[in-house]
Amino acid sequence: MKDLPGQPLRFVVTGGGTGGHLFPGIAVAASLMRERPGTEILFIGTERQVDRDVLGGHPFQTAAIRCQGLKGKSLSGIFTALWQLPKAVWQAQRILRGFAPRVVLGVGGYVTGPVLVAARLLGIPTCIHEQNSVPGLANRLLGRIVERIFISLPGSEEYFPANRTILTGNPIRESIAEIRSDTSNAPSELVLLVLGGSQGARRVNQLVSDGLVGAREQLPPGFRVIHQTGSTDAAEVGNKYKLAGIKATVAPFFTDMASLYQQAVLVISRAGATSLAEICLVGCPAILIPYPFAADNHQEKNGAYVVAGGGALMFLENELTAEQLAGTVMQLLANHEARTRMAECLRGLAMPRATDTIVAECLTLGGVSDV
Repeated sequence: MKDLPGQPLRFVVTGGGTGGHLFPGIAVAASLMRERPGTEILFIGTERQVDRDVLGGHPFQTAAIRCQGLKGKSLSGIFTALWQLPKAVWQAQRILRGFAPRVVLGVGGYVTGPVLVAARLLGIPTCIHEQNSVPGLANRLLGRIVERIFISLPGSEEYFPANRTILTGNPIRESIAEIRSDTSNAPSELVLLVLGGSQGARRVNQLVSDGLVGAREQLPPGFRVIHQTGSTDAAEVGNKYKLAGIKATVAPFFTDMASLYQQAVLVISRAGATSLAEICLVGCPAILIPYPFAADNHQEKNGAYVVAGGGALMFLENELTAEQLAGTVMQLLANHEARTRMAECLRGLAMPRATDTIVAECLTLGGVSDV
């Protein structure tokens, strides 16, 4: 497709359902708009509230289609999802015809399936980004029909055709990509950042808050916790810290993650691919507690890669106690040299060119000149 004078470049990014799916797509979309001023982006997501919350405020057009995933469903749920699928593909075709994009990029979640199938039927170039060490069902199937497959972690290429697969890393939001943590001097505060994911993590919230409250007499001077709880547990966790006299900032969800990473000397997190990519890039030593019910146990496998690289410690949720977690936090807070070594290892695992590589490939697939 040739560039036509006065015709804006249009790209579609599709995915959603969690912040971990949305944030890489946002990073690529924003970079495309910076790379080619006047570019128009349509983000096709789900009808879930998290999609509306995360995409709100960005200069993208948005659309949603109604569909359901197949994995983990009951037999009746699978029949319902399959019954909805043709209508979802038809909806996606109608949206794509109206927008006329150069390329459609899928960034994860069941919504990508109908949109990329529709794009394929319309002859629009397609690509996907697989964030996790073990691809989800949708991406495994879509990998058979798309022109490019971008992967975040070594090892996941075994699930896709080698001649169309590129190890890129995970795209990171620009505000976070600009951070370079400096651990050369001990900070005036020892800030622990707790991230349960965009949907919260009740067991992580309990383990961290109970552990810190139980160890409150041993917490070092200058200790402070920033805790993202999800909407369900914010009041309870905040009250726990207040009653224990622990200095804390608690919220259901934080949007300015760059500021939080800049303050933190240690993070406790699930092991979602986006969180891990951010932790590696900013060099923030981590304690990982993978979500035990993640599809194909991919969070534990994601985390194992970072642990093997020396940047994190990992505990399985069902084997971890609040006392054990608090003890590990105290040990790391007391050991600046250990945190410095972990930070260096994390930066060695980071792939800061992920967004640039994916943008360049999207422009090439779209036939944009002067790439």
